[in-house]
Amino acid sequence: MATPAPNRFPDDTGADIFVREYPTAVVPDAPGYLTTRPPLLVLHVPGHGEEYEIRVRRVINALVDPLSDGGKLVPYAILQAGSDSDLLAGEAGKQLAFGIPGNMTPDRFPDFELLRDTLAYVREHPGDWTAPAAKELRDHAYRRRAERGGLPGLLWSLGGKEAPPATGLRGWLLRTWWLSLTRTLPRWLWARRKTARLVRPGRLSLNRRSRWLGTELNVRRSGEDLFGVMDAVAARQAPRLALPADHPRHAEALQAVDRLLLRALLEDLGRPSVGRVLPKRRRRRARPVILLEMPRDAADGAQAAERFLRSFRQAGATVGGPGPLVVAVGRISGTLRAELDPEECNLSQAGLLLHEDAHRPVWVGLREEPFSRAGLPVRRVSPRRFRLSWRTQTSVLAGSTALAVSLLGVGGVELLSGPERDTGCAGGGTAAVAELAEPVPVEPKKWYDEMREVIDRQNARAVRFAEEEDRTVRTVVHFGSDEPTDRTDTLFDGTIPELRGIAMWQGQILREAGADESLVPLVVDVRTTGKGFKDAAAEARELVEEVREADRRGVRNHETVVGVLGFAQSKEATRDALDILESADIPVVGTTATADEMLVSQTYWPFTPLNSDEARMAAEFATTSNIVARPEGADGCVPARHAVVVQNSDDLYSASLAGKFTKWFPGDEQLVNFSQEGAFGTAPPGSPNVTTAAQLAGTVCEMLGSAGGDPIVYWSARARDFTAFVNAFDKQGTCVKDGLTVLGGNELTNVALTGEYADKAWLRLYHSAHRLPTTDKRASWRTQRFAREYDALVGGPSKADPWRHDGHSAVSYDAFHMLSQAVDGARSGRDVHRSAVLAVLRGGVSFEGATGYVHRPLSPNRPPADKTLVLLRQTDGGPVVVGVCGAYEGGVKSQDQGPLCAAD
Repeated sequence: MATPAPNRFPDDTGADIFVREYPTAVVPDAPGYLTTRPPLLVLHVPGHGEEYEIRVRRVINALVDPLSDGGKLVPYAILQAGSDSDLLAGEAGKQLAFGIPGNMTPDRFPDFELLRDTLAYVREHPGDWTAPAAKELRDHAYRRRAERGGLPGLLWSLGGKEAPPATGLRGWLLRTWWLSLTRTLPRWLWARRKTARLVRPGRLSLNRRSRWLGTELNVRRSGEDLFGVMDAVAARQAPRLALPADHPRHAEALQAVDRLLLRALLEDLGRPSVGRVLPKRRRRRARPVILLEMPRDAADGAQAAERFLRSFRQAGATVGGPGPLVVAVGRISGTLRAELDPEECNLSQAGLLLHEDAHRPVWVGLREEPFSRAGLPVRRVSPRRFRLSWRTQTSVLAGSTALAVSLLGVGGVELLSGPERDTGCAGGGTAAVAELAEPVPVEPKKWYDEMREVIDRQNARAVRFAEEEDRTVRTVVHFGSDEPTDRTDTLFDGTIPELRGIAMWQGQILREAGADESLVPLVVDVRTTGKGFKDAAAEARELVEEVREADRRGVRNHETVVGVLGFAQSKEATRDALDILESADIPVVGTTATADEMLVSQTYWPFTPLNSDEARMAAEFATTSNIVARPEGADGCVPARHAVVVQNSDDLYSASLAGKFTKWFPGDEQLVNFSQEGAFGTAPPGSPNVTTAAQLAGTVCEMLGSAGGDPIVYWSARARDFTAFVNAFDKQGTCVKDGLTVLGGNELTNVALTGEYADKAWLRLYHSAHRLPTTDKRASWRTQRFAREYDALVGGPSKADPWRHDGHSAVSYDAFHMLSQAVDGARSGRDVHRSAVLAVLRGGVSFEGATGYVHRPLSPNRPPADKTLVLLRQTDGGPVVVGVCGAYEGGVKSQDQGPLCAAD
């Protein structure tokens, strides 16, 4: 038997993939991958007593060994709780700041150090918080800041170690003048600056990352002082901290203090940007790592360790930055596990998830047997080193630039007459109108009934396969919203184009099944779930009951349900429906629901890129492409520097997309909540709630006026609301002198091509979509063929069809393709079981689709890897592609498509 190595990772199932992915998650090849937020990882270690501790230490050593070569290669911390009263958040910040590799950011922890000093003072004064007050907290925190050096330290030292005598003219001058300049005034300015950055919510500006403390503590008064706020915190928590250690209120106070301290640390870790030009921004080359050793059950320190995990779960959900990689090694209590609600994975899945944005913590159970073997080594990381500090490099760069400008000014003026920066507008000139001269005529009942008739005829043909030819036939359920009844519902819903795509692929299946007996013909059971999917959960519950009854009693061949399609919108109701369907292990392939928050089910596969990917691409496009018309009639466009973000805070899709866009947008942003129904969810303090389109037009107009130049409107709300806004904005007419640029999500594809905005020449509209239009030369042969088949279905290539360039039909066509291929792969003899369909989906399917090349995801229950995402500009000549990322045909990858796609 091999001797277990103290620095080698246990060779459990999937460990080879985990040890391969762990170093690249810490130091990725491309810095852009550092912008993702990895999940909290819990590695459950079996054993008891000393054996348990040895195993935990072995895993910790295996994970920390590649991060060090005698000194830290990347910032990391190893946390060991000595007692239940420890605040491990403070220890984490201390270790991450100590021994950091030379000239690597983040090299300062201003928020953490301020909160650490303030909260330490509170912990030192438990009991009745009467004598200490805001002034004492401020003086203590500033004194500690001065002790750390810098300008505050220099000024403090100039003030002298002892207070000057109060007698005589000299004493009076020193106290009233000299100390004012060296201590009183600097301390006042420092406190004012900290208050403005951390607490006070601006009237319109909502840079939440710089005012996080005010948001965290729900500060609503604009004049609130930082140390007044912390004094109020102390007044609540100090009496609880004085209670016995086993009192529940004492534990609550420690949890509140720990969370606040950890939130400050995460804000500091998330602040340095990745990439760009400035030297400091290029220093983020590694992800900070926190390794937490979980004590034995009920051992002293176990509560402190679990408190840290609880704080990280709570605080991490509200921080905009990517944060550190946190790995807890050992056992957690059942209570904490229920609170964390982790996703249970094996090591290979956990390794792949390290590169993904976190949605839930990940729990991996290690087995006992691998601890008896030698284990696997983990490759040492090798981040890029920097010889000069970012400050030195910035000074050199600034000096060189100044010298170059001076030389040009003296003898090289003629060099300045070279080519100017390109100001051509992305997607065409400054004016913008839709492709159609006037809105298309819409026949909702006729079009919907036609598709239902097509599907009914094809269902009858599938049943004949079962009854007359004794073929294996199965049923797929499609969940859509209600049948559209008027023009508004038709254009803003997407039901009709989705049914067209489903009908097209069902027809393809049946045609091919006639000659190929290995294929499984499919019946499509179309079910409605109410307007806006409001009854999705109830319909899902009914289907689950039907499926379970069928499993007990049996049904006819073609009535056996093997999967679900649809749920085209990210709503609370559709998310709940996915949870319900998972309880019966029913495979679900989504269509155009894009919110990351929909990833709640182990039996659900979304088909389109997530909001996090779409928002990142949109933010990059907005700030690097010329999309805002230059003012005062000047030709050309410039990138955006300011964004007015319109969301419906009560809509899962809208709030998700808006939040992720503001996270990635590097400029300033202002947020406004718009709901014509008056339903508002949780939104950042200070963001106005608006219920009418006229009010929204006025609010947006005011925000644009205060933006300071080069603004856009980022629209994450629904298409119906957008049309109301555009009409109201057009009537108001006070903000459209230089035109208005709107960048929107995929929701706007429902209506952008229909001519609704044909008379709005002032509108520059950009939005995302999920397939290339056939007018683009990059559209694959499969996309072109799909477009021809779509034209044939609707009666020829007519501009009057509102969805000819829209992606909804292509997405549902490919999503059905993915599910049907899984059904074919799951067939065993005459049987097709849902569990086998799930197994095929988890293994991944690949094909060339109408929306691009579809292949297996990098991790379970995610969209197909590198899924196509397109940015379109609406023009009078039709949609123009201004950006495309993803595998829009086989052999094409995002990583080869330029900066816009580099982070995908």
